[in-house]
Amino acid sequence: MLKLNTLQSREQRTGWLLIAPALCLMLVVFAYPIGRALWLSLFTKNLGTNLQPVFAGLSNYGRMTGDGRFWQCLGNTTLFTSIAVTLELILGMAVALVLNQGFRGRGLTRTIAILPWALPTSLIALAWTWIFNDQYGVLNDLLLRLHLVESPLNWLGDPNLAMIAIIAADVWKTTSFVAILLLAGLQSIPADLYEAHAMDGATSWQSFRQITLPLLLPQILIAILFRFAQSFGVFDLIKVMTEGGPAGATETVSLYIYATIMRYLDFGYGAALVMVTFLVLAIAVALAQLLLAKMRSQAPSAE
Repeated sequence: MLKLNTLQSREQRTGWLLIAPALCLMLVVFAYPIGRALWLSLFTKNLGTNLQPVFAGLSNYGRMTGDGRFWQCLGNTTLFTSIAVTLELILGMAVALVLNQGFRGRGLTRTIAILPWALPTSLIALAWTWIFNDQYGVLNDLLLRLHLVESPLNWLGDPNLAMIAIIAADVWKTTSFVAILLLAGLQSIPADLYEAHAMDGATSWQSFRQITLPLLLPQILIAILFRFAQSFGVFDLIKVMTEGGPAGATETVSLYIYATIMRYLDFGYGAALVMVTFLVLAIAVALAQLLLAKMRSQAPSAE
């Protein structure tokens, strides 16, 4: 027993030694910027009014409570994230189920399916800006030819349509990413389970509900976590397509942070906005980790 404990402690020391460089790199890349932002958020530092930082305590955080623009941006971000992630999960599941089937050209189809995610976001945003153009966009032309609308729609200039446009562009780009994550989980489920279930008279829907979903829940949660973090911090897609307009209808928290720091030079308040955004994401990740651990302990075995 003593030899076993000694061997385990030696393996643990070796493991910590091996991951030490990665931990140091993470401290430099993540911990220092976060710590610096936290420290700066406690000061009033605006290069437009005063060059020297003045200690302000938590006043920057208190300022958010009365900042109507911040709450509007937070609402826009929540709306964009919730709708986009939901649609991407549903469509990604459908695409993953199709790509998991055996058919000729499956490898080529999988390669094509991942292309939207592989392309640069700014390039995709520019392409969708042209598609949604109210004068010569292909979408309006198609709608007019099908007699679905009587006049061209101002997709990116109408507050009620602009959010729909950027959600559509984001869903088109990132659905393939969700599909690939779910496809990896589908391929880990043994085919014997479906064959045994079919012999018992189960339908395809029953197999999906009783086998696929329970075994795929961890991958679903991971996909939601990835997309939540990316959607909540979306910047380049909206910056290119609408720049937060019209009238702030599509301005997200990340765009507001950018404007606060780069346009208004209010570094103290911008740092406070960064910390609040980081706190929201950290809480979401922590909750997801707890749910993931619970699912893994309760999930049925695939063996």
